[in-house]
Amino acid sequence: HFNQPLPAAGLIIRKNIDKRFAYKAEVMYLNIKSDERNSEDTIAKNRGLHFKSPIYELSSQVEFNFLPFQPGNPLYTWTPYVYTGISIFHFNPQAESSSGSWLDLQELGTEGQGTTSFPDKEKYSLIQYSIAMGGGFKIAVNPSFNIILEYGVRKTFTDYLDDVSTTYPGDILSMTNEATYMSDPSGSHEIGEQRGDPDKKDWYSFAGITLSFKLNNNTKGCDY
Repeated sequence: HFNQPLPAAGLIIRKNIDKRFAYKAEVMYLNIKSDERNSEDTIAKNRGLHFKSPIYELSSQVEFNFLPFQPGNPLYTWTPYVYTGISIFHFNPQAESSSGSWLDLQELGTEGQGTTSFPDKEKYSLIQYSIAMGGGFKIAVNPSFNIILEYGVRKTFTDYLDDVSTTYPGDILSMTNEATYMSDPSGSHEIGEQRGDPDKKDWYSFAGITLSFKLNNNTKGCDY
């Protein structure tokens, strides 16, 4: 999961319902990447693909605390927790061309999407949704400040986070030279050969430390 870690950042708003449950809304930015060109796996090295992609995510989640948790109460200052929810995210896989420039792979149609040779293949959407899952550990330092350690995973419903899913399109006239190169850098694969596994959808994961501050909500009467 953390073979090639990259930095990420996010902003969270959490509403505690009671000692056990909380709602959470989260905005997050992270990056994913992979490179087979120097892989020790002979099959991966022969395929020779690589990519990088930013991910912008908006999610809504429900948390469950295994132990009662109530900042400010010395009896309930820590708990492990789990969460689930749904997220919508935007991604954009890119790869480096032979000239050294980074190109958007979805636009190229590296598996023949959008070409006359493969009219049944449509370009995938760069906006997808996923199931958010994860868990962690909360510590209430004082009534208004918490430290949270979290590990999260996202089960997506696309197989194109890395722009790889089905088969090689081969060297067809309806593809540009850049698309042909990005599809098969080694030029050693024939049309119809397996390029990815469409039966296994992509996942991404992250780990982080959250510094949580309680927002004041000292509502006064209308005659104040």
